[in-house]
Amino acid sequence: MGFLGPNGAGKSTTMNIMTGYIASTEGEVSIGGINIVDEPEKAKAQIGYLPEAPPIYGDMRVDEYLYFVASIKKVRRSERKQMINEIKSIVHIEDMSRRLIKNLSKGYRQRVGMAQAMIGFPKLIIMDEPTVGLDPKQIIEMRDVIKGLGTKHTVILSSHIMQEVSAVCDRVMIINKGRIVASDTPEGLSTNLSHGKKMNVRIKASKEQVMSALEAYPFITDVSFVASREPDTVDFDLAGENDEDIREAIFDCMSSNNLPILMMKSLDLTLEEIFLQVTREESAS
Repeated sequence: MGFLGPNGAGKSTTMNIMTGYIASTEGEVSIGGINIVDEPEKAKAQIGYLPEAPPIYGDMRVDEYLYFVASIKKVRRSERKQMINEIKSIVHIEDMSRRLIKNLSKGYRQRVGMAQAMIGFPKLIIMDEPTVGLDPKQIIEMRDVIKGLGTKHTVILSSHIMQEVSAVCDRVMIINKGRIVASDTPEGLSTNLSHGKKMNVRIKASKEQVMSALEAYPFITDVSFVASREPDTVDFDLAGENDEDIREAIFDCMSSNNLPILMMKSLDLTLEEIFLQVTREESAS
């Protein structure tokens, strides 16, 4: 799940409350039905957390640090070696086992931070800006790791990079000023918010006829023609000025010019457009 919001919306505060790092002033958090205030050790055993700055000790070697984390997470001694080796394989740090953490690159330090979050194989893994400061190659590799984790764990990912959230997340939750303003799959949010603002249309006519007809509707903007799939037709995308619903206007325009509409469908909003729309609407209300 992608956890999004403008700066100051409360993302990091929410995650700190969820992990039991700070207390909430109201409400409650339960992890797998376990209240994090009433039974903190039991609840936290279900959580792995990678904050924006990985909680690593530079003067420790990678293996030394991971065994230390396993001990404070109370992983059984008999299980530690196999678990740590498996986790190192997942995040691709097997060759770094004997290296001092302070001598690792930013990307590898981030991977070590992710490895510590996975110790104990918690049901829930929470990540705050896991790819911040990484180069493009490291970002792609980290995204692959996160997608792999999502097949076996519940992952909550906070990021300012919309492309990253689109690439790895099945669901999106957007908060603004401490309140949830949208929660659904990216596809569901796009469908619910588009409301005829951006349309793809197929008309049985020439490009010139369509452009001539649209001249009487100046609030229909951003007309761009795309490859047509049928003979004697034109396909084009268009939008309404100030996010106006243009479906009726398209119908009126084409019917008054005797231009048959063969297909008309809403275009999916990008995650950036969804984010801007719901946070703007919330700020205005």
